[in-house]
Amino acid sequence: MAVDAIVQDGKILETASESSVKKTTSNSGMDKDAFLQLLVAQMKYQDPLEPTSNTEYISQYATFSQVEQLQNMAATMELSRASSMVGKLVEIQSTNSNGETKSIQGKVEYVTYENNKAYVSIDGSLYSLEDVTAVVDETYQSAYDLAVSFISAMNKLPNLANLTADDKETIDALQNGFNSMTEYQQSFIANQYVEMLQKYVERMAALTSSQGESENTEETDSTEDIEEVESTTGTADADKTGSEEATEGTGEAESTDSEAGESV
Repeated sequence: MAVDAIVQDGKILETASESSVKKTTSNSGMDKDAFLQLLVAQMKYQDPLEPTSNTEYISQYATFSQVEQLQNMAATMELSRASSMVGKLVEIQSTNSNGETKSIQGKVEYVTYENNKAYVSIDGSLYSLEDVTAVVDETYQSAYDLAVSFISAMNKLPNLANLTADDKETIDALQNGFNSMTEYQQSFIANQYVEMLQKYVERMAALTSSQGESENTEETDSTEDIEEVESTTGTADADKTGSEEATEGTGEAESTDSEAGESV
């Protein structure tokens, strides 16, 4: 369901669209119809003792014709200018009755012409052509938004001194994102942020390398401990086996001596 009006503190607030249309209507000024009404009123209420000469009427009528032609030309140019914006991204600055200026950005859906004024439609709302402050190329806007997002992400990174291996995923994402940009998109990012990213990448590489060496050292120490334990176990088993063999040899010798004694 669409919202017809916004109410705040018991008052209906004007939307940016309503403010734009209202301002345009109030600033319509003198047009050819108003000029014709003045001419008719002058003829109707002229002094009968000193009537306006035909020459003056002809001069005023010529002026009226010029005004009409100029207004028609201006209307045609305004409509042509508005029509050229259809499908393009525009920015609108609209000031409401409280003096607050609002910025609206969107793609022009269609153009309508009412009361000799052109209006552009953005997201279903009409705005005066006079309030259009910029026509933006979508490629430019996309590159600009991408640069803003990149810089915002860079500003959220910790200081180099506080960087840890846990930030590796974020650093890799920023590096991949920058490398995937076109040269045109990269031109929107200040050199200081490019240099900052390089420092973070180098710092993260150093942290990762140091962590890898530490893990390798721990694995080496663990392997040496295992080998030492196995060696100690092997020595103990050998001693045990030798002792058992010596014991068996002694038993056999005693048995042989006993048998010899009995034979004698």
